[in-house]
Amino acid sequence: MEGQAERRSNPVALGVALAAFTVCFFAWSMFGPLGPTLQDELSLSDFQLAVVVAIPVVLGSIMRIPVGILSDRYGGRLVFTALMAYSVIPLVLLALFHSSFGSVLVLGFFLGVTGASFAVGVPFVNRWYSEARQGFALGVYGMGMGGTVIAALTAPKIAKHWSLATPFWLAAGLLAVMTVVFWVVARDAPRPGGPPSGRVSFIAPLAVFKRSPRAWALTLFYFLSFGGFVAMFLYLPKLLTGVQHLTKTDAGYRAAGFALLAVVARPIGGWLSDRMGAERLLRVSFTATIALALLLAAGYKHMVPLTVACLAMAVALGLGTGAVFRLVAHWYPDDVGAVTGVVGAAGGLGGFFPPLVMAIVKGITGSYVLGFVLLAAVAAVCLFVLVGLDRPSASRPASASPQTARPAGR
Repeated sequence: MEGQAERRSNPVALGVALAAFTVCFFAWSMFGPLGPTLQDELSLSDFQLAVVVAIPVVLGSIMRIPVGILSDRYGGRLVFTALMAYSVIPLVLLALFHSSFGSVLVLGFFLGVTGASFAVGVPFVNRWYSEARQGFALGVYGMGMGGTVIAALTAPKIAKHWSLATPFWLAAGLLAVMTVVFWVVARDAPRPGGPPSGRVSFIAPLAVFKRSPRAWALTLFYFLSFGGFVAMFLYLPKLLTGVQHLTKTDAGYRAAGFALLAVVARPIGGWLSDRMGAERLLRVSFTATIALALLLAAGYKHMVPLTVACLAMAVALGLGTGAVFRLVAHWYPDDVGAVTGVVGAAGGLGGFFPPLVMAIVKGITGSYVLGFVLLAAVAAVCLFVLVGLDRPSASRPASASPQTARPAGR
């Protein structure tokens, strides 16, 4: 009974995972708030800047799949520690070599691995909490997205007062310290029967995507909710400095406000999903995103509608991210790492493509209207798919599986 109680709730495991994820996202998202400074110092075009800002997302998205599988196999303590130790290397190199477009592009690509940290912490935290509390626990862990807020508030000011290398040195130092702390403090939850044996397979754990179409639906939902958050956060400083002619510091603060609302909304989304059902909450999130994206298309050149729409969209997307992973933990409790890896990869790619699309649309049409219309269209597709699912209730009993549970309300 004592072991079961410990497994139902472990604030220490949740806290150290949250701290590690926050530091990782601080380092991973740094190119967004530093984008205007990089553009000035390296004389980058708008498209080159969009590529530099988006490129860390690529490797981070791809690596979430094997990293999630490795976390299921070897546990979050070992994998998270190794990931953070690796991440120090590209940060040190960026601090030393950031004077050309090529070096920043290549090193930013390798820094993208740090973004795979999300796929480690979800199964690590999930195993320490009972199903009734997983939505809230995973939402709290997801608040590590707040690393983006810290980066937005501090990176531009640090670069301005010292040098462009200083934020990278700071991130490298924080990750080095966090690597040691996590290894010393973190412990993996006990597994019935012990950890899996035999050789590691990166294909077999993904078989769930052949068996269950709902797994693919989750990738689409996270592509919009988390990808939309990352894309808006990364591109918002450029939008504010280029269209509203704000200073870099002011734009960074406003981007931080956007990220902060999304971070706070994520655990609220998990908590609400535990109580009202994740699918119902996703309907609200997708509907709001459609309306707000169309509002941005019509009024992004004016500060008031731009501010209102961006802040409201941060809340809608944050609620959506919390709801998606409530469904991951509930529908696929035995494959959380593998499903998290693929779903997280989709969210990362959702953060990669929109900044490029926005830059291309701006270059061709001279405005961002079409880009926001496309965002509304993706949200409409998500809503259509969600409504079309033979919907299982996110609040059904834990013993029911996605294949056998009776849809709610029927």
